[in-house]
Amino acid sequence: MIMDKSIEFNALKKLIETKNAYIGIIGLGYVGLPLAITFADSGFDVLGIDIDQKKVKFLNNCQSYINHISNKKIEKLIKSNKLEVTNEFEKVSSLDAIIICLPTPLNKHREPDLSFIINTMKCIKPFFKKGQILSLESTTYPGTTEEEILPFIKNAGFSLGNDYFLIYSPEREDPGNKEFNTTNIPKIVGGITNDCNHIGTLLYSKITKEVITVKDTATAEMTKLLENIHRAINIGLMNELKPLVEKMGVDLYSVIRAASTKPFGFVPYYPGPGLGGHCIPIDPFYLTWKAREYGMHTRFIELAGEINASMPKYVVDKISNALNENGKPIKKSNILVLGVSYKKNIDDMRESPSLEIIELLQKKKANVSYSDPFFDSLPKTRKSAIELNGIEITADNLRKFDIVVIATDHDSFDYELIKRNSNLIVDTRGRFDINEKIIRA
Repeated sequence: MIMDKSIEFNALKKLIETKNAYIGIIGLGYVGLPLAITFADSGFDVLGIDIDQKKVKFLNNCQSYINHISNKKIEKLIKSNKLEVTNEFEKVSSLDAIIICLPTPLNKHREPDLSFIINTMKCIKPFFKKGQILSLESTTYPGTTEEEILPFIKNAGFSLGNDYFLIYSPEREDPGNKEFNTTNIPKIVGGITNDCNHIGTLLYSKITKEVITVKDTATAEMTKLLENIHRAINIGLMNELKPLVEKMGVDLYSVIRAASTKPFGFVPYYPGPGLGGHCIPIDPFYLTWKAREYGMHTRFIELAGEINASMPKYVVDKISNALNENGKPIKKSNILVLGVSYKKNIDDMRESPSLEIIELLQKKKANVSYSDPFFDSLPKTRKSAIELNGIEITADNLRKFDIVVIATDHDSFDYELIKRNSNLIVDTRGRFDINEKIIRA
């Protein structure tokens, strides 16, 4: 016998189908803010919630704090009342959909830190109501939604898949990517029940071209981890090969470009000064941690992590050797680091290897400066409190430095100017061909 759908299911479905559902995004960072804008652009009314009062003030003043999101876009949505921003959790009671986009870092023991999510759930639990859907987008280990989020909803007295709906739908943001954005990146959805899946799939189908529905939340959680583990391991392989092929007198970048011409069976990955961003340096260790619960060790993941984590020191050793060969100790040498973002063309320093390189150089008593078009000064991060102001890249400034380090290869850098006027260059991104004054690292 086919059971009739609940009143709450039908009501929420209709609200979403007609775009009358009130959407709430908790966490307005590099994932949450673009998502809020996408829902608002699609015709939904959106409430953005963030405990960072600076972000709330910026947005309410029609100002963006993310480089690729314009003030004009924020102004349009705020003034048309399609987007409201607050730090008041009690407004959750007015929402039809709650989407959580909060950070999930690792603690000092490389264990998942879910405190941002758990503390938020404690704050919003009193304001849950029947007929809501809650979606977790934060990257985490398989089982998180069922083990950590579900109990809050059950303890509030709701029936999952009947009068409350819970899904996991991992973010797939790629800041700085001009080809792919929230609207054309396929969305993964995994629900606690079939009806949760149905509502979740319907919700995201209103803002993106393709939704892939998997059978449960753990499958969706594992999908996100696999994507980032795949990248971390392959980048680790390139970073392991880099010093080897150098000793052989082979240019690894040329090898990768040549291998990339194969139309099947090969995906190009490139070495670098280390991994950055919130995802790839962190996410694989969620699975490493979870695997221990089952008495297993993820050796590939851990090895790739060790190799990738060792790259900033490798770069500093290259800098030191290059200076020594030119008759200069690293101590008191003037060193310019170009680029502090974790990857090119974005204003995001999370887990940036550039910061670790700067700290390592400072510990060796070098005089370190930096230049980055996105950062006039270095803001404090969870892992770094370097106090430096950026300098302008000019011919005169370049000549003052004993060595220039290409740490992040922003397209806006004038590489011909850098090449002509630098005394010595260490290139960690393969931007230059090797010659007498350019050292690959």
